[in-house]
Amino acid sequence: MIWLTRLNRVALVLNSDMIEHIEVTPDTVITLSNGQIWRVRESAEEVIDRIVAFRRRIYGPDAAPHELREESGPDEPEAAVSQAS
Repeated sequence: MIWLTRLNRVALVLNSDMIEHIEVTPDTVITLSNGQIWRVRESAEEVIDRIVAFRRRIYGPDAAPHELREESGPDEPEAAVSQAS
C-alpha cells in the first residue's frame, strides 16, 4: 500500500499490486486492474519510487530483482530451481 494525493489534495492509500499501468499526461493517471482510474498529484517517477520503497519494506532490501527471479525460465517454477540447488 502506498500513500498518494488526489488532484483535490485528499490523501489516498492505494494497493500498488493492483496497478495495471501509469500514464503521464499533464496529470499522472493510474489505471488499476479492476478498471478504476485515479489521477494523482505525484509524478509517475514518485509513484514508482514509493512502490519500490514499499516492496523493500515487505520483502527486504536483499530480495532479488524481478528480472533475476525470471531467469529460471517459464517451464521451471522458481521453487523447483531453488530446491535443486
